[in-house]
Amino acid sequence: MFKNLIVYRTGPLHTADLEGVEQALQKMLFAECGATQEKSVGWVPPRGEEHGALVESIGGQWVLRFKIEAKAVPGEVLARRVKEKADAIEKSTGRKPGKKESKELKEEAKLDLLPMAFTKQSTMWVWIDRELRTLVLDTGTQSRADDVVSLLVEALPGLTVSLLHTSTSPQAAMSHWLSTQEPPQGFTVDRECELKACDEGKAVVRYGRHPLDIEEVKAHIAAGKLPTKLALTWDDRVSFLLTEGLQVKKVEFLDTVFEGTKADDGSFDTDVAIATGELRKLLPDLIEALGGEPEPGAQAQAAPPSE
Repeated sequence: MFKNLIVYRTGPLHTADLEGVEQALQKMLFAECGATQEKSVGWVPPRGEEHGALVESIGGQWVLRFKIEAKAVPGEVLARRVKEKADAIEKSTGRKPGKKESKELKEEAKLDLLPMAFTKQSTMWVWIDRELRTLVLDTGTQSRADDVVSLLVEALPGLTVSLLHTSTSPQAAMSHWLSTQEPPQGFTVDRECELKACDEGKAVVRYGRHPLDIEEVKAHIAAGKLPTKLALTWDDRVSFLLTEGLQVKKVEFLDTVFEGTKADDGSFDTDVAIATGELRKLLPDLIEALGGEPEPGAQAQAAPPSE
């Protein structure tokens, strides 16, 4: 649960209640793709129970689950079917289909093939913390996150959402931490990093399972390469990969988190309580490490913060 995080700020949700959100989401239930439908999206019960609630409240934290089903027709198969149709037209009429007709043939061929296409399903955890006014989506794809946010805003009139921003850009902060070897309080730098040059060559240097407190890393930064990814651990409890776009990836809860819990529990309520309990403490610390949130209209620092 919660392997990747894209974080948004919400407006006050004092007027929203579980019943109202449940009723709103019921209008957007997931249904499998029809025979000629390429994509279907909607909400499913987080517990996985048929006809279960679409929003669960665990310790005051709201958890939802979004499902996507897509059909894909291989390009080679589609091209072959289009050619077959075009050849048939040429054989019967003596002419080749024009540009507009070829486009129509492609759509027609796709409709022919979709009923036979394999489907791919995926789900996304969605977490709403009304007290901290955060909306967290378990995805590493910004476009997919934006699609889900748009549906939530549509379903819940009055909900306002904006992508989280910090006063210091993650890239500037990561450069500072690596060049000074001084991570922010409560965090440690781990053994994974990606550095990218800003010139036309866009040279990339990647370190995996490698110490980063070496002169070579400092030299790359001094030469103008900037971090795009950096592995960190917070409070010896949660490890993750911070990206230049303020996404948190590869989230892993360490053994210290599970001390005092039953190893074989694994219940939905326990998983949610542990994940949200840790992350709602980590996120404010990470925001603080990045200089806090800017005042409206302010720009994030593009250069490393001064010592």
